[in-house]
Formats: sequence, C-alpha cells, structure tokens
Amino acid sequence: MPNFSGSVKLKYVKLGYQYLVNHILTFLLIPIMVGIVIELLRLGPDQIYEIWSSLHFNLIQVLCSSFFIIFIGTVYFMSKPRSIYLVDYACYKPPVTCRVPFATFMEHSRLINSANPKSVEFQMRILERSGLGEETCLPPANHYIPPKPTMEASRGEAELVIFSAIDDLLKKTGIKTKDIDILIVNCSLFSPTPSLSAMVINKYKLRSNIKSFNLSGMGCSAGLISIDLARDLLQVHPNSYALVISTEIITPNFYKGNQRAMLLPNCLFRMGAAAILLSNRRRERRRAKYRLVHVVRTHKGADDKAYRCVYEEEDPQGNVGISLSKDLMVIAGEALKSNITTIGPLVLPASEQLLFLFTLIGRKIFNPKWKPYIPDFKEAFEHFCIHAGGRAVIDELQKNLQLSAEHVEASRMALHRFGNTSSSSLWYEMSYIEAKGRMKKGDRVWQIAFGSGFKCNSAVWKCNRTVKTPTDGPWADCIDRYPVFIPEIVKL
Repeated sequence: MPNFSGSVKLKYVKLGYQYLVNHILTFLLIPIMVGIVIELLRLGPDQIYEIWSSLHFNLIQVLCSSFFIIFIGTVYFMSKPRSIYLVDYACYKPPVTCRVPFATFMEHSRLINSANPKSVEFQMRILERSGLGEETCLPPANHYIPPKPTMEASRGEAELVIFSAIDDLLKKTGIKTKDIDILIVNCSLFSPTPSLSAMVINKYKLRSNIKSFNLSGMGCSAGLISIDLARDLLQVHPNSYALVISTEIITPNFYKGNQRAMLLPNCLFRMGAAAILLSNRRRERRRAKYRLVHVVRTHKGADDKAYRCVYEEEDPQGNVGISLSKDLMVIAGEALKSNITTIGPLVLPASEQLLFLFTLIGRKIFNPKWKPYIPDFKEAFEHFCIHAGGRAVIDELQKNLQLSAEHVEASRMALHRFGNTSSSSLWYEMSYIEAKGRMKKGDRVWQIAFGSGFKCNSAVWKCNRTVKTPTDGPWADCIDRYPVFIPEIVKL
C-alpha cells in the first residue's frame, strides 16, 4: 500500500476541497443550465412557440404578481443599510526633532530615576525586547529632564498631532470644512475642557449644527469604536461626511514612579494620530479607497480581572500611571476568541465553516480530546492590521491565527518605526501596506484592536480600487528600507 501522505500533497487536497465547497452552487447550477439548453435545442423553435402559446395569463394575476415583486424589491432596498465609504485618511508624521533613540531614552531614564537603578535596568530590558526602533518619537515636553506634563504642553501636543493629520486629509480629499457633518475624536487619557472635538471645531470653524462626539477612557481600541459610531450615524443621516480623529496624547501620562507594571507604558507608547474621512454619499463610491463591511465589538468588562488588567491608578507614593496586569495576554486571548466567534460566520468561506462545524460536532459526540480546528482566516482576508500594542501582542495573534510573517509585517514594521501609537496604529499599518503597493481592488482587510475595559474590536474593509503607491504620508521617506530584521533582543 503506497504512502498516501507521501505521494499526494495534502496542501493541494485542502485547496481542492475549499474550491469545491466554496463553488458548490456553481457546480450544481451549470449541469442544470446545460440540460435546459440541450432540451430547448432538441425541441426546436416551432415546439417552443406552441408551448408559449398554450400558456394562459390572467391579467389580474399578472398585475398582482408584478405589484408583489415591486413591493418586495422596494422593502428590500429601503431596509438595506447604506454603504459606508472610507474616502481617504492621513497619519501624522512626527518631526525628527522629537526622535527618541534608545541611547537618549536610557540616558533620560538614568537621570530621572538615579535613585532607583533597578527601575532603569527594568526599562532597558523592556526596550531591548519591545520591537521598537531608533526613530520613534515622544512629544517635546517629554524631552525635558524631568518631563514637564503641563496642561499647556498637553494641549500643544494635541494641536500639533490632530491639526497636522486633519490638514493632510483636507489636502488629499479636497473637501471643505463646511461639508463635514459629523465629527468624532477619540483620545483615551487626555480629556480637557473644552473637549478635543470642540478644539477642532474652533480651529476649522465647523458648522454650528455639526454632530460632534468626544470619546475618552476607551483605550487603544477606541479607533474602531469611533468607526462604529460614525457608521451608525451615517445610517440615519444621508448624504453626509464624517471626520474621525484617533490619537493618544502622551505628554500628561508620563509615569514618574518605580512600579514595574506602570513603567511599561513609558517604554512602549509614542506620539501619533490619524484622521479618517467617511461618507455615505454615492458619488464618493468611485474615488473612495475602501468600503466598510463589518464592525464587531467584544467587551469583557463583566469579568473583574479583565476590567482591571489595564487600570489607571496611583502607586504608594501617589504617582498616577497605567498599570498593566500580568494576565493581560491571557485576557486578550479570551477576548479575541469571543470576537472571532462572532466575526467568523460573517467572513469565513463555507469550506472553513464546515470544517469548524464538523470538528466541533466530533469533539462533542466522539472524542473531547480532538484538537479544535482553527479556521484559516487567510481564506477570508488578504491583509491583517493587528494593533501594534507590543511585540508580545503581535506574536500571540500570529500564533493563534496561524499567520505568516508577511501577514504581520505591517504590524511589526509600524511598531518598529512609530512605536505603540495607541488607537491610530491600525492606520499606520494600513498606510504601510499601501506604501508597499500591495493593496489591490477587491482585497479584504481585517483590523484588530485591543483596549482597556477589556475590549477586542474588529473592522473589515474591502478595497474599492487599486491604491496607487503614495508619494507622501508617514512612510514616504523610509518605505524603501522596510521590512527590516528585528532581533529578539537588541543589546543596549
């Protein structure tokens, strides 16, 4: 008996199975259509005419049937959700004067924490394994020794990153500020009065009847929450534009203490922002880059551990900071599983859903020890934008979703070049894919983000047109150097 596994490549067996199941309707309909055509050819024109003449139509029945079809069609199109288009977006690119090389970061840490060498050593170990590069940036206030997290400096950073991103977006799209109907700003940790959304309205003199929202305290996944809110608003406000701003202001959130769980954000978070223009106008369909397909939100806040795994609090010395729990990756994994359970049936092809169903039934009925089948999401998406929260986050998702190095390349390179830019990181990753010239018409993109609470949110986009390689943007001056090799440990 020949070795079947050795003589046949199982990879191609699976590909054949996927093609068969995903095109089962085509395979069933083609023989039926061929049979009908053969039968019509066999009958001839005279017999076909006799059959047609023998049919008797009642005028009332025809009118009722026509009215019913028109009514059903009208109800369908009236109840169908409006298509939401991503016209364009822009990411803030920090100036070189804000750059923080490893040597600079560590020198500042030693000077600020001179009385606590163990804290300095801990930050060095984190930085060595972080996946960040030498070109990440911190706001001007954080370059002082010690840092100056004043309200004025915080507002200055907010104005710099938000206004720069909006200016770039307005230049790219050519729309006037008076055309903006909806404004949503999300920034988790800096929530001044007046709000950041009011700051934008004042700067650009937006209309007095604009629908504005300011989201705070929702963590790194707030960007997709803003997209979801914009989608819902665009469903009830026809012919509108929605401007979404995603950012995190770093200046007021520098932790001055020595608690290790609270020192992590100092090492990972960097400045950044993204401005996104959405619309439900039909005329934007041709020039829009993407169409929003799905948004799926998962919240695990009912669980106490999940609720407290990313928690703002004071340390014993009264210093305020963000504490990251050791259970963070486990909780993130559970949130991801819940999110996948919801989004899987919406995006996976029939072949993957059947395999998952058969495995589930087999484990329930025959053998609980059977290895659970992990759906192949590479069959549903061409591109993956995983929140660049840290090297461990990307590694865990690559492992759990069985992704290749190329699938997580955008996330790793965005983390390396810009650091953890919180809710805006997904857009730096999308920009990387475009800068590499990989975004083609019909491609599907899966954005996955995690945030405090604890939340896992997903958005699915479909590319509306082949995106030309941009000549500007955050990657314009460095895309030729990427991808770069990122060692497991960078010795400092």
